[in-house]
Amino acid sequence: MSLAALLHRHQLAFGPVLPVDLNGPDVIRLDLTDNNALVAEADLRDTAAFEVIVNEMLAREQATIGVGGYLENRVIYRRSQHFGPGQVEEARSLHLGIDVWIAAGTPLLAPLPAVVHSLADNANFGDYGITVILEHELEGTTFYSLYGHLSRKEWTALYVGQKLEKGQAFATVGPYPENGDWPPHLHFQLITDLQGRVGDFPGVARPSERAIWAALCPDPNLVLQSKYL
Repeated sequence: MSLAALLHRHQLAFGPVLPVDLNGPDVIRLDLTDNNALVAEADLRDTAAFEVIVNEMLAREQATIGVGGYLENRVIYRRSQHFGPGQVEEARSLHLGIDVWIAAGTPLLAPLPAVVHSLADNANFGDYGITVILEHELEGTTFYSLYGHLSRKEWTALYVGQKLEKGQAFATVGPYPENGDWPPHLHFQLITDLQGRVGDFPGVARPSERAIWAALCPDPNLVLQSKYL
């Protein structure tokens, strides 16, 4: 059975990843592709200015939380050389997780019992910044959840091998620049096989490799269960 099918079968077992209602009236889906002129025409290298744009998109819809991004071919990664823009090879722009644009300091909760697999500060401009990877097990199948753009404060109290109960708070959404220099948000990603990686895993891929990465990283909304996605 694929991980996606297994997660779909166990949807009632998952707890929230954030202590908010991702189906509430204050949530909207954010488009960060070149179809959105606000981001396509902006210089997003200035993180404070980027945050103003995110807040403007939320305010237009009287929302406080933005969600979206799974397999979205995004224009916003042109802000960082980390993703390869301007190089001869194909740049990475296909997002493999779901982003929840929400205030810094918002707690993160383990959606299932977990063990802390690995921790890292992926400090390149535009990278994950403070990162946590949790290991889970369902029906004998091991899989992983990745949380990027976190706060350093709570992260320093975690350790590899630490056990977490379902619903236990373990980190918070981080401010910039420690979160990889992004407007505050959570990057949440599911992973079938870390391929030997520790504390890091690609969250953005080349569009031509969509099928490969979609198989490795099933839709995180199987866990988040937001009607806006």
